[in-house]
Amino acid sequence: MIVGVGIDVVDVARFKDSLERTPRLRERLFTEEERRLPPLSLAARFAAKEALAKALGAPPGMRWTDAEIRKEPSGRPTLHVKGTVADVAMLLGVTSWHVSLSHDGGIATAVVIAEAP
Repeated sequence: MIVGVGIDVVDVARFKDSLERTPRLRERLFTEEERRLPPLSLAARFAAKEALAKALGAPPGMRWTDAEIRKEPSGRPTLHVKGTVADVAMLLGVTSWHVSLSHDGGIATAVVIAEAP
């Protein structure tokens, strides 16, 4: 059963400017592992985190770093949650995630589907 669906788009150039203008933004939004990625990848991951929040109903108090988008050896993105995000997901019965990332024409896009049994 689908509990929620979220989608988000990010203007890559504007996001890159925000990262340069506000150096601590990387620490607030991304895990240590994610911070090593280039701005294009970070924009897609930020879109995924926004989409995740939408899929969960945008509950207050969620920490951005409690969600991490990782890549399997095949290149497929996966979503790993802990802390505040895991707590909300557990309340909603979410047991699995589906994530899709894309970027083209200066726009990064992400879709997140939260699923329960």
